[in-house]
Amino acid sequence: MTNKNNKLRCAMLPLTCAIAISLFSIKVSADNQVYNQPAPAFEQTPAEDGNIAGLLQDLQNRFPNYSTQQVILIDASNQKLLLIENGQVTNRWVISTAEAGLGSRKGSNQTPLGAHRLAQKIGDGAPIGTVFQARRNTGRIAKILTAPGARSGEDNVTTRVMWLDGLEPGKNKGGAVDSYQRFIYIHGTDEEGRLGAPASHGCIRMRNQDVVDLYDRVHEDTLVFIAERK
Repeated sequence: MTNKNNKLRCAMLPLTCAIAISLFSIKVSADNQVYNQPAPAFEQTPAEDGNIAGLLQDLQNRFPNYSTQQVILIDASNQKLLLIENGQVTNRWVISTAEAGLGSRKGSNQTPLGAHRLAQKIGDGAPIGTVFQARRNTGRIAKILTAPGARSGEDNVTTRVMWLDGLEPGKNKGGAVDSYQRFIYIHGTDEEGRLGAPASHGCIRMRNQDVVDLYDRVHEDTLVFIAERK
């Protein structure tokens, strides 16, 4: 009986190895396909650390006038914002993208996908909770709601504003799909209890202290890439 079992195990070993090699080959092939494809591939794949090298290479190839030493990666599917510095993820923060989903059309209240640049930083030194209207400091301090799901009844832009400008004509730049003209920002929110799920009117919302931390670390013209997992 033992000899029979040994023979069975020996017979199955090449098959097991073949399956393992096949799975490994599939994984390598899939990764290579993701890394070698242009920008649309990144909208179809998770914004995970394993894809970052390919993403940075793609951004460098398509936008050589912008540095990839520091990149903001927004994972709309996981509702996370990643700060990538020198090819490594150095910070992750929870966010909210649009409650209406992802898209670029004017009036859609959706969050646009693709490559952007940080066009303007607004709010230096403003106290936590400061409300901005049309990018101007109103002097009013919002009450920050941290209870899960709590709503203020307002779409307040608080603490810091980082205004995004699309870099992809026809997708997030120009005509009716222009992120800059749609006033797409990364900003603080008074509805912190809603973070981690889509909740905004198109912008990227962050906790107020988190948006200060990000604001202080990045510069104007930093590349921002908004990705979707499918």
